[in-house]
This record gives sequence, C-alpha cells and structure tokens, in this order.
Amino acid sequence: MDYIFIIGGLAALIVGGDLLLKAAVGLSLRLDIPKIVIGMTVVSFATSAPELIVSIKSALDGSPDLALGNVVGSNIANLALVLGITISLSAIQVEKGFYKTDWPMMMLISVLLYLFIAFDGVLVWYEGVIFFVLLIAFLVYLLRFQQPAVVDESPEDDEVIPLYKVILFLAIGGFGLWGGSELLIEGAKSMAAAFGVSERIIGITVVSIGTSIPELAASIIAVIKKEKAISLGNLIGSNIFNIGAVLGITSMITPVKVIDQGLLTSDIFWMLGISFIVLPLVFLPRGFRLGWRDGIVLLGLYMAFLYVTLT
Repeated sequence: MDYIFIIGGLAALIVGGDLLLKAAVGLSLRLDIPKIVIGMTVVSFATSAPELIVSIKSALDGSPDLALGNVVGSNIANLALVLGITISLSAIQVEKGFYKTDWPMMMLISVLLYLFIAFDGVLVWYEGVIFFVLLIAFLVYLLRFQQPAVVDESPEDDEVIPLYKVILFLAIGGFGLWGGSELLIEGAKSMAAAFGVSERIIGITVVSIGTSIPELAASIIAVIKKEKAISLGNLIGSNIFNIGAVLGITSMITPVKVIDQGLLTSDIFWMLGISFIVLPLVFLPRGFRLGWRDGIVLLGLYMAFLYVTLT
C-alpha cells in the first residue's frame, strides 16, 4: 500500500505542477506582473500548502519537532535538492532583483527564526505575528515594486488564456500538488516509521523531502517549458512562505517547542549555510548565472547534510 501511495502521489504532483505552471503564466500575462513575482506568491503559496498542513497538524497533535523539522528540512531541500536538480538540468540567468530583494528577505527571515528559537527553544504567538507581518509586507512590496529577477528566455511563446481557465488550473493544480504530497508523505512516513527513526529525523528528511516534492515538480516543469523565473521564484518564495506563513501561523495557534536539540545544534545551521551560499554561487564562476556546476555543489551539500543527519 505504501508503494501505491508513493506512485499515485508522484503522478498527481506531475499533473498538478503542469496545471499550476499554466495558471501562473496566464496570471502573469493578464496582470502584467513579472513572472518571478507570480512564482514567489501564487505558486509558492500553492506549493507551501503541504508544509502548512503538516506543521499545524503536527503541532496540534503534540509533535512540535515534526513541525519545525518539516520547515527547516523543506527549506534545505528546496535549495540544495530542488534548486540543485533544476539548475543541473538547465542554467538560470539571474538579474539584480534577486540579490537586492529576494535573497536578502529569505536570509532575514531565516536568521530571525534562528534568533527566536536559539535562546528559549520555543516559537510563541507574538513571534509568529512578526513572521506573518514581515511576509505580508514583503508580498505588498513585490506586487508594487519588484522587477524581473530572471531573464525570460522565450517571451514570444507566452499565451494569454481565459480567466476561467486560470482559476480552474489554479484550483486543480493546487489540489493535485496537495493531494499528491499527502499520498507521498503518508507512504514515506509509514516506511520510515517501520525503521524506528525519531520524529526529528522523519521531519527533517522524509517529510521535508515529501513536502518539497511540489516545488520540485513545479520547478522541473517550469524549466522544461522555459519558465525559469517561475522556477526560481517558487523556491525562494517557498522558503519565505515556510517560515513566514507556515511557522508564523502554526506558532500563533500553539507554541512550537524544540524537543530534539539536534535541530538547534545542526539542522538550523545547515539551513542558514545553504541559504547563504546561493548568493556567491550566483556570481561564481560566471556572474549572474546558476549553472550545472552550482547544481552539483548544492546536491553535494544535500548529500552531506543527509549523511551527517542520519549517522
């Protein structure tokens, strides 16, 4: 049954990711908004929905380590695994907007998470409010001022689709990503639990990879269809959403405590380090570009993270 869940989940993710991408491009053209903004808002919200559902449910069920580990692990997986795979398949040309706005916001909210949990080991309601207010302010800024941060390779291929199709594709695509990730997570959790590993380990690896699968599906489909702005925007936006919305809303509902100290002594530093290293990779070895060499570096870091975590 676990294998059926995993295969069915992957199929739903592929279909959902394709429809969500079509809706995102259509929405970008209709509203005349840069595609990276759509990637960082609409697509990120849809692909972060599994993290939100898993984290709130875990915290309310008395498994805060699963909630925190899920978000920290997902942020690591989004950049090291998903971005690593994406740019290994096809290079992304990056514009100034990436390092002037998007990356700094991701680092700011990531560092705030560390500061909030480093001293007392708990996220409380007012810290959740701070996260959520920061997220809303960032989204308002994006919608009003953000410039394209990724070169659009084939704008001539863009096709305006009817509004009803945009809404329909958003709904079906978002549901496909959510349902697919739920099936995948259930199958993976059952298999992992059979090996007797801890909640933190399950959250930081199996569940976080499972909840990052929507980002992976959406990003790979975006690259294949030459919509790289949506791909990069989705990943950076998802990391910001994971902390600002997922942990923000979860901690407003119930305090989120750190139980396994490995989260504070290891996992959070992996998240901060991998988030930081994306910036120099943009400039090295060639400026304003993420290519296959950078992808290998990120994937190597993810393998190292898994090795350290699981041994």
